[in-house]
Amino acid sequence: LAAQGAAIVDIGAESTLAITELVGAELQNSKLLPVVKELRAAGVLVSVETYHPEVTRACLAAGANLLNLTGTERGEAMYRAVAEHQAAVIICYVQGANVRAVGDFDLTADPVPAMYEFFAREIETATRCGVEKIFVDPGLGFYYRNLQDSAVRVRHQMTTFLNTFRLRTLGFPTCHALPHAFEYFGEEVRSAEPFFAVLAALGKTDLFRTHEVPRIKAVLETMKVF
Repeated sequence: LAAQGAAIVDIGAESTLAITELVGAELQNSKLLPVVKELRAAGVLVSVETYHPEVTRACLAAGANLLNLTGTERGEAMYRAVAEHQAAVIICYVQGANVRAVGDFDLTADPVPAMYEFFAREIETATRCGVEKIFVDPGLGFYYRNLQDSAVRVRHQMTTFLNTFRLRTLGFPTCHALPHAFEYFGEEVRSAEPFFAVLAALGKTDLFRTHEVPRIKAVLETMKVF
């Protein structure tokens, strides 16, 4: 990914899908720390996805540059660790204690007000703890029971992409994970992320989380002409 031009490589040791096993902090560290150290030795900026303070502290101490925070239940401890290491944080919108403790998504026609309130609260806590470098991420790739209907989920994702610019008044850049939407793209699934990247770019997204680095770079370069 780095060789293809990714600015940051994001790693994690636990799936966000409810059907997968939970992975404890100790096991996460055993998997993540060697990767963090090797990537940093190669000069790659590293983001670590977790909601465990123990994993956050260990990975930042090993050289990780950024915390991809997927749960705010113990947010203050994690924000303090980020500040201590002068790292950055991506605050993901999660309707629950963490991404593995969610049920139904409170789906509304306009998703932005609830997200805005959540991010404003978390930004206040993070900055109070000394964090200066913050991204906000609406968390469109997470599992919620009532978003398994593909039409409902994709409609919500597209609405959020196009309205992301409204979160910019929080004063921090925005981040998005780009979906695959297998149900619609089928064998052309590698076209999904570029499609959603156009919508995210129109919504003034700053940081794009993708597996299709060359394709997304080409899309974003083209969008600059618009």
